[in-house]
Amino acid sequence: MSLHESCPYQDGRVVIDAAFKADAPARYARLRELGPLHPAEFHLGLKGWVVVGYDLAREALTHPALLKDATPAAEALAAAGYVLHQPKVGLGAQMMEADPPEHTRLRRLASAAFTPRRTAELAPRIEQIAHDLIDALPPSGEVDLVEAFNAPLPATVIAELLGIPREHHLDFRRWSGLALRVASPEHRPALAGLHGLLADLIADKRRHPQDDLLSALVAVRDEEDGRLSEEELVGTAMMLVVAGHESTVNLLGNALLALLRHPDQLELLRERPGLMPGAVEEFLRHDTSVERSTSRYASQDLELGGVPIPRGSMIAVALGSAGHDAPQAEGDDPAGLDVTRPGARHLAFGHGIHYCLGAPLARLETDIALRTLLSRVPELELAAPVDSLDWIGSGIIRGVLSLPVRYRVG
Repeated sequence: MSLHESCPYQDGRVVIDAAFKADAPARYARLRELGPLHPAEFHLGLKGWVVVGYDLAREALTHPALLKDATPAAEALAAAGYVLHQPKVGLGAQMMEADPPEHTRLRRLASAAFTPRRTAELAPRIEQIAHDLIDALPPSGEVDLVEAFNAPLPATVIAELLGIPREHHLDFRRWSGLALRVASPEHRPALAGLHGLLADLIADKRRHPQDDLLSALVAVRDEEDGRLSEEELVGTAMMLVVAGHESTVNLLGNALLALLRHPDQLELLRERPGLMPGAVEEFLRHDTSVERSTSRYASQDLELGGVPIPRGSMIAVALGSAGHDAPQAEGDDPAGLDVTRPGARHLAFGHGIHYCLGAPLARLETDIALRTLLSRVPELELAAPVDSLDWIGSGIIRGVLSLPVRYRVG
């Protein structure tokens, strides 16, 4: 079967639709065989380019003419109804959608509140949440791990970190899960609900500050950069919510699915839990949850990988694909899962100035969650065929919608 037949090409473009996303590792592998850059059609019919090779991915993520400023593509984005980059109705008033010098200011202010120390201090609470979720399970049976463990753990962590009251946790979890599903009819209502909730909470934290991240963001001030504006506060909080929840939910799901499909690797981690930090890097490389980067836009005519890219073109980097093209130790099979792989290289958290601010938290949550689950649940196996699992069908996130397993708690 030719690449053209096996990938959904239409009018000379790779169509990254639900069928592509469900089979993403194999589809991207076939694309890498042809080259590192391909014309593509994304969600909502948006057309652009997708980078699938590691070296070109690093170049694209730091290219001085590939910017977050969507002005050159404004007409195409508006025609498609794409709003994620916009303030007030999307996630626009935050550093992921900004270029220097504005990006520099926003990241410095957010970093002053979201410190490594604040992240490290979460470890005991993350472990307690993991134990509580396992304690809530019947001693044995079948369960959807996404619903029972993978989703509530990071949702609880980020909600408590930000200082979101418990009565809002269910809405918060539902809205954050839909915020990046750009092709879903619930996408815009979810963004609006999340925006309203966080705006109200920020106003309350301003009047009654507490020991939480939202209060710290409200209070942070820099002599050079000033304070975050109201819309920047909401945008930054929304970015932390969406990045801190959806990416970790699906990193856990993809990691567990990989282990269930490779029981020898699962048993190795049970026997040698000290391998977990390196194994987390391997999960990020093998099947990362952030399948593609957020979009960049060509601020001028340029060349990428020897291909002419017109001004206004949308560029997305296939971060997961880049991980399978990254240089590894001699003899290592990049297609396989190896929890002992030394120094697994990947771009799961991006590269350059937009490198993920929450990477330490994602690593910490994944490490603790998997250690706890594997130690507490000695019997764990898939309860459905792999090819029957449903995958997120649109947007930049990759993950299963449910992960049915049979289990026994020890």
